[in-house]
Amino acid sequence: EKKANPKAQALKAAKVVKSGPTFKKKAKVTFHTPRTLKEDRNPKYPCIIAPPRNKLDHYQILKFPLTTESAMKKIEDNNTLVFIVDICADKKKIKDAVKKMYDIQAKKVNTLIRRRTWLTPDYDALDVANKIKIN
Repeated sequence: EKKANPKAQALKAAKVVKSGPTFKKKAKVTFHTPRTLKEDRNPKYPCIIAPPRNKLDHYQILKFPLTTESAMKKIEDNNTLVFIVDICADKKKIKDAVKKMYDIQAKKVNTLIRRRTWLTPDYDALDVANKIKIN
């Protein structure tokens, strides 16, 4: 091993002392961590194993027909069926579910918490109610 020249070593030390420590100039008051490398995901197995299923099929949409006095009056007078349905179901889904389950065409659907389904004149609500055993 050879020793470093003491004169060169002294000059090097003097240069460092003269210049002082170097700092990175800060331009802003706040500090944000730098954006580091983000690698793409490379999973060992898929997160979703089974394909997604439709949770709101026509059996889930129409829960049950309502059989109160006022609902019966609507069946007789207004040709209207009243169903309790899923809270997520919209009018189109309700209309399609009634068509699929009971094979009847709905003229219009009113939604409250209870959903009323007006039937087209081709169908009689009383006959449909008997068919699905409301009365």
